[in-house]
Amino acid sequence: MRQHFLLIACFGGLFAPAADGIADDTAETDVEGATIRHIVLDKSNIFDVTNPDEDKWLYRIANRFHVVTRNSTITKQLLFEPGERYSRRLAEESERILRQRKYIYDAEIRTTEVEPGVVDVHVITRDIWSLAPEISFSRGGGENKWRAGFEESNLFGRGQSLQFTYAEDKYRDSSSISFVDEHLGRSRVALYSRIADNSDGEAQFLSIARPFYALDARWTAGGSVHADTRETTLYSDGDEAAEFGHDRDFVTVFGGWSKGLRGRFARRWTYGVTFDDNRFSEVAEPTLPAVLPADRKLVYPYLGFELVEDEFVTSQNKDQISRTEDFLMGRRLTALLGWSDDSFGADRDALVYGLSASQGFGTLGEHALLLAVQAQGRLESGDTRNAQIRLSARYYLRQSDKRLFFASISASAGHALDIDNRVFAGGDTGLRGYPVNYRNGESSLVASVEQRYFTDWYPWRLFHVGGALFVDVGRVWGPNPAGPEPREWLANAGIGLRIAPTRFSSRKIFHLDIATPLNGDDSIDSVQISFRAKRGF
Repeated sequence: MRQHFLLIACFGGLFAPAADGIADDTAETDVEGATIRHIVLDKSNIFDVTNPDEDKWLYRIANRFHVVTRNSTITKQLLFEPGERYSRRLAEESERILRQRKYIYDAEIRTTEVEPGVVDVHVITRDIWSLAPEISFSRGGGENKWRAGFEESNLFGRGQSLQFTYAEDKYRDSSSISFVDEHLGRSRVALYSRIADNSDGEAQFLSIARPFYALDARWTAGGSVHADTRETTLYSDGDEAAEFGHDRDFVTVFGGWSKGLRGRFARRWTYGVTFDDNRFSEVAEPTLPAVLPADRKLVYPYLGFELVEDEFVTSQNKDQISRTEDFLMGRRLTALLGWSDDSFGADRDALVYGLSASQGFGTLGEHALLLAVQAQGRLESGDTRNAQIRLSARYYLRQSDKRLFFASISASAGHALDIDNRVFAGGDTGLRGYPVNYRNGESSLVASVEQRYFTDWYPWRLFHVGGALFVDVGRVWGPNPAGPEPREWLANAGIGLRIAPTRFSSRKIFHLDIATPLNGDDSIDSVQISFRAKRGF
């Protein structure tokens, strides 16, 4: 189901240095439609020891113990093969696919014309150190939240991911293991799996699917299973106020078809069946008052539609530091409509719907606005239930190569939300000067402005460094089942350090933020400090 609601923005890696003998990009139009003779893989290790700045004993050891990505791992992700006609569009899409991979820092595709009408295609990649630690820490409202673990994102050079994580916060302690293989064998079938052992329950997730892996892909099929048992705590002003137990069993299977890319657009249809059973109860040893949602069991077939416009652009120093980033500026629309019926085994008749749309405006080289909207909910006996409309806007104003003004708005309007689907505002949702889940309601608005700085400082050739000055403003509306309805606006100001690894932890940036709340109750610490890894600036 996630594929019908998520808006995808793909971030990638910095272009590699030009390789000797590879044609300049200005010659690409001359070889369009030429026959591909060979695909030449130019794979770089973590460090370029031919560069005096990287010819260090520690870097040589890192290269020696690193398993470089296998040829087959790269070639099975390309959208072309020897003997086919060369297409710059397919080459650019293949670059984007490769740049999405955690184990590849950089990907670029170029051509060499070996004779009239015949070319060799050079695929240039650079690996990162794929065995990477994961650590984050934040403190707010007298509570600590931390996460530690490690991930091998390129197991034996096959592009598989194996991750172990331990996390602890005021909700629960959790130990988890996950395994991901986005190309089972040499196929386009992706496997995602995760098992978690929590202090308040356990969770298992398994998904096997062949996605619409490219704009011109013609079919999709798959399914997923998710079982989760946990205790959920509701908060009021950052304090624990109520609790309930939540058991969920979720199963979906789906298929889909498309005529591929026609002109600038790909149109895709999906169909499937979803089983979603949510059961609620009092916790075994309660320490807080119980607020119990009503049990909810939905069983529904559905029909989905997706429209994607082939309009992608690349840029640098927007959400990453000194790296090539891929942005979808074209239109994207998804829609889903399903019907849950008691004759299918559900506990109610309901129309289930979902809709999302996004588009970019302007040019990222100067200033650009990226808009996205989502709507989802149910219609039961003529009444709207668990209805939400979300709007997000991101604005980029390029001031120079090293300075960027950034502004964002995230708004959510809810109606008759399920108690287990509340809207929160706090440290994890954009108000960096406040504790996690500080406010609880049905609707919210959070706006942020940042002055971003991108430096040339490159310590030990391991990290790019940046910084930000920021102000966040927001509030929550609507009834709070665990306390009084929140009313006041919240605001904070702060400063942040950004550290972007270039040799491991692809696309993640370490954030050290120090923020001061400008209003709120007396229980809030005057300074909120957090250190965590995020997928952007």
